Amino acid sequence: MDEGPIYSTDPDRVKSRQPEPLRLSFQRQGKGSGVTRIERLVLHPRLKEHLLSRFKRRLGCGGAIKDGTLEIQGDHRDFIEAELSREGYKIKRVGA
Repeated sequence: MDEGPIYSTDPDRVKSRQPEPLRLSFQRQGKGSGVTRIERLVLHPRLKEHLLSRFKRRLGCGGAIKDGTLEIQGDHRDFIEAELSREGYKIKRVGA
């Protein structure tokens, strides 16, 4: 029998799908204020786009998804860490 997608409303389900902590970092690039990066996020690409658009709206900034990594303009590590921790993700800050 073909197994289709499994849907769950259980908030603890997120923890089981994320095998390792997310990597949260900030990088300055040439001009501008730099970007906050969220790496190793295990989500469907559409859900990543939804999460990125939610952060962009709340923070009033730009951003993009590059090679599966969410990049948000500016240094927003504290806000993003608080939001993702509240949703059950484990976060590891990388860099300075």
